[in-house]
Formats: sequence, structure tokens, C-alpha cells
Amino acid sequence: MKFANPLHYPIAVLVGAIVLIGGVRFLGFPSLIMLPAAAAVATGGAAVLKSREPEILELDNPALERELQAVRQQSRSLVEKSTALRTEAAKLLTDAGQMDLLVSVETACNLTAELPSKIDQLGRRLQGGDSLLAVSDLQQQLAEVQSRLQGSSGVAQEQLSKLAESLERNIQLARQGEDARQAQVLSLSTLILDSAGVLQELQNKLRTLNLNNSEQMQELRSLSQELSSAQSNVDILVSR
Repeated sequence: MKFANPLHYPIAVLVGAIVLIGGVRFLGFPSLIMLPAAAAVATGGAAVLKSREPEILELDNPALERELQAVRQQSRSLVEKSTALRTEAAKLLTDAGQMDLLVSVETACNLTAELPSKIDQLGRRLQGGDSLLAVSDLQQQLAEVQSRLQGSSGVAQEQLSKLAESLERNIQLARQGEDARQAQVLSLSTLILDSAGVLQELQNKLRTLNLNNSEQMQELRSLSQELSSAQSNVDILVSR
């Protein structure tokens, strides 16, 4: 957690003051003991409050800033839902024969939990007027997608095909001298929305699961793998 100046957070200062006054006046502790304690409480509270604030980015494109903030919110909402899903799965899948399915669900949820930090990483990379995406960067991303396409099938292949199309459009924008950053963030938003749909379907099926039905169990495994695959595709977009 990053350090934050308590003076920038009046609530944290107020809590620290309450601790100081309460400790000295009502509990009878010496002020020499309570002053450091109150300062620690104020500093810790400020750090917590700062961690809850959206990171301020200095982007030269207001539309890009809005899109990135929207994607951040989407990712946080998805993390909340994936946390709830992981809790539900842990309560339901308790038999030894269901452990592989539980691990599959938890792995997908753990990967989803990394989304906000990945988006912050992308945001920092997109700052400044000299941060326009280079054609070579986008081509590297496209090459990785095409490589994965060769060994994919089913839904994973469909996801990768859509991502490849998005990257090809972004490359064309970059070649024309346009700012491809906003298009790249929109591609990321699409991936997150797709992930949200898969997660919702996974949660719905989990709640109506017949634990004795092997076909339903396999459907859950496939959806968990699909969710993990979507997070892997996010990695491509946030990497350079």
C-alpha cells in the first residue's frame, strides 16, 4: 500500500485525533504513547483511502481517459462477481471427485482478480503524447494471437479470431497516423464484457448443477477454461 499524506485526507486526521483524545482523556494513557499511535492511525487511514481512489492519469486524449476509467470500473465489477463465484464454488464442490472442477473455477477467478492491476499497468503505459501505440507493438500482439489460433478450437478459437480482427483494425489506424490507443482500450472493454457473460453463465450453471451429472460437470469445466482463456487474451492487449 502506497504512503499517503494524512493532511490530504481530513477523515483520517479526524480518526487519529479521536484516538489521541480518547486514549489520553478517557483511557489515561500518556500523550507520549498516544501521539505516535494517533499518527500511525491517521497515516494508515490515509493510505487506505488513497488506495480506494482511481489512479489519476495524465492522458492527452479525454476520450481515451473516459474509456479507460470505464474499463477500470468494468474490471472491478467483474472481480467482485468472480469473488462471489469462488465462494459459492468452494461451498458446493466439496467431494474429492469435484476438486479438479473447483481448482478450475478458482484458477479462472484468480486470473480475473488480476484485471484491475493489469488495466492500471496499461494506463500508465498509455500516458503522454509520445505513447501512441507503435505498429510494431501491435504487430507483435497480432503475431501472438495468430500463433495461439493455430492450436485453438471451439470458443477459444472464436475469441482469438475476434481479437485478431480488432488488432488488425488498430494496426491500420496506427499506420494512418491515427491514435490507436482508444481502439485498443475498446478491444479490452469487449474482452471484459465477454468475460462477464461467461462468468454469469458459469455462476448460473453452478447454482443449478446436478453433481451426479457428468455432462453438466464438463460444461462447468469448459466455461472455467473459457474464462481463463479470456484473461489470457487480456494479457496480450496489456503487453507491449
